Amino acid sequence: MARSEKEYESPFSARYISPEMSFLFSAQHKIATFRRLWIALAKAQQKLGLSISKQQIAQMEAHADKINFATTDEYEKKFRHDVMAHIHAFGDQCPDAKPIIHLGATSSYVADNADLIQLKEALTLLFHKLIHILKLLSSFAEKEAASPCLSYTHFQSAQPTTIGKRACLWLQDFLMDALDWERLIHSLPFLGAKGATGTQASFLALFEGNLSKVQELETTICKEFGFAKVLPIAGQTYTRKLDLNLLNSLESFAASAHKMATDIRLLAHEGEMMEAFGETQVGSSAMPYKRNPIYSERICGMARFVMSLAQNPAYTTATQWLERTLDDSSNRRLSIPEAFLGADAILNLLSHLLTHLSVDRGLALEHLQEQIPFLSMENILMLAVKKGASRQTIHEKLREIALSARKQGTSMDHLLGRIEKELGLSAAEIKPLLDISALIGAAPQQVHSFLKEDIHAFLSRQKNPPPSFPPVEK
Repeated sequence: MARSEKEYESPFSARYISPEMSFLFSAQHKIATFRRLWIALAKAQQKLGLSISKQQIAQMEAHADKINFATTDEYEKKFRHDVMAHIHAFGDQCPDAKPIIHLGATSSYVADNADLIQLKEALTLLFHKLIHILKLLSSFAEKEAASPCLSYTHFQSAQPTTIGKRACLWLQDFLMDALDWERLIHSLPFLGAKGATGTQASFLALFEGNLSKVQELETTICKEFGFAKVLPIAGQTYTRKLDLNLLNSLESFAASAHKMATDIRLLAHEGEMMEAFGETQVGSSAMPYKRNPIYSERICGMARFVMSLAQNPAYTTATQWLERTLDDSSNRRLSIPEAFLGADAILNLLSHLLTHLSVDRGLALEHLQEQIPFLSMENILMLAVKKGASRQTIHEKLREIALSARKQGTSMDHLLGRIEKELGLSAAEIKPLLDISALIGAAPQQVHSFLKEDIHAFLSRQKNPPPSFPPVEK
């Protein structure tokens, strides 16, 4: 159906997300997964001795992806129950299999297991994209490992560092997120076949009290969908703590992205780091000279949205009465997909940003050199102490000299002359302390060591194909 300009359209679908992520949260994928779960249940039950024919299973398999949503909508109007609507719609397409579809199961068998399948697939897609971001950012950090720049604390001039070292601050945060996602992908459990309240009573009845068959049923279905373990304890649903952990990990990633994008926005103000800017791009409708860091700003906006959504599963986990209550359903349909779509949008923007990010090394060096006499004061302090002076006394003298120089706007030569005179140091002693290569400390070595021991070690064990990123056009 064509989009109507008079109807609300999600900005995610219109502007930000990849087709792959959009598909994972589509109705087609969700209900096709329901049907795959019913087929897997029937196959496992047949294998364990229930009277289910090959023809019944073949009929279900033939219609797994052929979903008639109009029929389902009619059934849902009648039953006011979405899973029952899909059971009947599937049964209409598979008349021979209709008597055994959903045998022994409750709605959460398909709904919750499908959610876990969907969430694992979505997190895996995000993980592959984050690996790509790690590669882009590590290449950038390696290239700029020894490029000196001014560092800031409280956004006030601090000590010299390097552009690559600063990039490693971002990179380290993203590595933590990647390790967390990797752990979650491998440890996420399957709900399995637990029955109406998690006791498996219905399945025990089907298999005449044979618990080993019930356990084998669960294990067989679990392996069919690529999960390493079944959740050992459940009510009617899987514990919503799993949703909480997943969205907390997305929140953490969003915070990492926000931090990096904010830093780039600040550096864009200084002119040291700039986003791509198209030949016909407009920065402001009123100010023709403007060049705004729109992609970094967009990342920050998306990140705040994702972080806000992480509160929802905490409330849902806290308010699950006894074996379950249904006030989680509407909330989860909104908050969980939106959080994953938001994370996908952030990764798409990060890829575009890093691919086109430029650095003005000359300007960064110029800003640094303007502050060198001030920045060398820590090393001057240590030199004076080595020569027998009191650390606290020298610190106070340097503080007074620095504040006076900034207030009066004195020249750098005058500032250095005053330091020589009041601290009793010679120009020859001070000169080596003004050398930028000494002031940046071990920053270049830290970059190379971190990339080799942490980033490259992590990336070397990743065998995933590179993901595709949609073009950022709006």
